[in-house]
Amino acid sequence: MAQPRRIVYCHCAFYDLVPKAAKDSILRLLASLGLAFDPVPDLCELAAHKDPMLKEIAEGGSAAIVACHERAVRWLFAAAGAPLPEKGVEILNLRTRGPAEVTDRLLEGAVCQSGSCACNAGLVRALLDPQAGQWIPWFPVIDYDRCTGCRQCLDFCLFGVFAVDERGRVVVEHPENCKPNCPACARVCPEVAIIFPKYASPPINGAKVTPEDEAADPVRVDLASLLGGDIHATLRKRSGAATDSGVRNPESGLAPPDCSCVANILKRLGINPEGDERSHAS
Repeated sequence: MAQPRRIVYCHCAFYDLVPKAAKDSILRLLASLGLAFDPVPDLCELAAHKDPMLKEIAEGGSAAIVACHERAVRWLFAAAGAPLPEKGVEILNLRTRGPAEVTDRLLEGAVCQSGSCACNAGLVRALLDPQAGQWIPWFPVIDYDRCTGCRQCLDFCLFGVFAVDERGRVVVEHPENCKPNCPACARVCPEVAIIFPKYASPPINGAKVTPEDEAADPVRVDLASLLGGDIHATLRKRSGAATDSGVRNPESGLAPPDCSCVANILKRLGINPEGDERSHAS
């Protein structure tokens, strides 16, 4: 008898990008049908911590992952050092599919258990609300199929999120430094290669990149026209403006002296000037 595929469900506990009612509904459906599954509070959090569970999933053969956009999920696993195989893993996107449709897909060829699901402890853990003061796993992942290594994100980021690895490739070295709800580096990436899985809009959220997306100003901001003058000189100036902790001062070099509309720059880059206002689950 063939080994049943492993079902992994991401509750996205920190953000309600999928309505809470829909998340609760699919959890109830999965449990009531007796499907054995692994509920995790947040795949982004596991990826940031390089949790061994992701490698177990990637190397375990057949799996179904109920989460968000496939491009986002695959690059989250890759960022954790656990790239998913091209075959044998199905990613079911709750941001585009309803709970009933996802459950019907999971039931195809699945083996159900009698009674309730045997993962009650994990289910309870997935339903727990984020604790006050807990780190919110908002950070970028890089789509290396699109990245050309221009390092513009490395030069642009104010908070020391990016670094260069031993192969000379830009990597997300300090995800915990990222400012919640700030997608600015994704907006200035000339190849639309930076993904924020918790972002609301495509393609920055990991949805498939279309030619229309690539040409749209809200996705691909022309940094040279935005900052004015010599873009490389401006970025070099910002790169040298760091605090003693090594994190760049957000007020240093945000705009050249001749730019009088900082608020417009922040708006175009998607930065909330009021602070760390979050749309995480309550």
